[in-house]
Amino acid sequence: MATFRTSDGLTLYYEISGSGPPLVCLPGLTRNCRDFDPLRDVLDGVQVIALDYRGRGLSEFDEDYLNYNVLREGRDVLDLIGHLGLDNVTLLGTSRGGLIAMALAASHPEKLAGVILNDVGPEVCPGGIARIMEYLGRPPQVPDLDAAAQEMQQHHARTFPGVPLQVWRQQAEAQFRETSDGLALRYDPQLRHAILEQAASEKAPDLWLFFEALKRLPVGLLHGVNSDILLPETVAEMRRRHPGLIVGEVPDRGHVPFLDEPQCLDVIRAVLAEAECLTLT
Repeated sequence: MATFRTSDGLTLYYEISGSGPPLVCLPGLTRNCRDFDPLRDVLDGVQVIALDYRGRGLSEFDEDYLNYNVLREGRDVLDLIGHLGLDNVTLLGTSRGGLIAMALAASHPEKLAGVILNDVGPEVCPGGIARIMEYLGRPPQVPDLDAAAQEMQQHHARTFPGVPLQVWRQQAEAQFRETSDGLALRYDPQLRHAILEQAASEKAPDLWLFFEALKRLPVGLLHGVNSDILLPETVAEMRRRHPGLIVGEVPDRGHVPFLDEPQCLDVIRAVLAEAECLTLT
């Protein structure tokens, strides 16, 4: 079990597999290292490093839930990079992880060799946020993981058509754990209060300014075409502002693609190749 201590004293969990240029994988808001399992056996010559944020997965929960924020979590990513003795890395950020990646591009560009954004951009659709808030911090009201998988399959039938029940069972196991009292979350339920209080007290930053900081880097964008978080007009504007943006449009996927889709793997490999070329020059 690999762990490190953050600069404010929390113990966080991470996993490493493979060898080669480092790809640091940052999960979504409530997710964890398991989101990146599909990459471990298919990215040859790449060191895949996946992090559980504070309060998620196997990482320690924070007594001050207001520390569940993009800037503090970005600092944790820098602490991990320092712990591993890496000069710079390519970041693969799913949803929340993409916001962290953009923030780091603005604040610590020297640490980044490339960035891949998984279904997130500088504008986040309010409808998608509302959907997330419906379940954030609340365990599913089903008795076990099999029932959770069935519920996921039914709920996502329109945006993820044709996904086998076995895949949803894997997703359920990654997000929940079975207890004698039913299913429990694999993250701190206080995350809900953090999001609500931050939204009420803080003016949202202009994320387009963060996106502008990516212009000097190889950047990839994975877009689930059925996404309710990343809309086509946002993708179009991102293309306009970053002409070198490598985009993978992923059919039959909403928020977020699983990363094993061919379109995702093509973009990830392309960004890693560009980042390695820049690092060597």
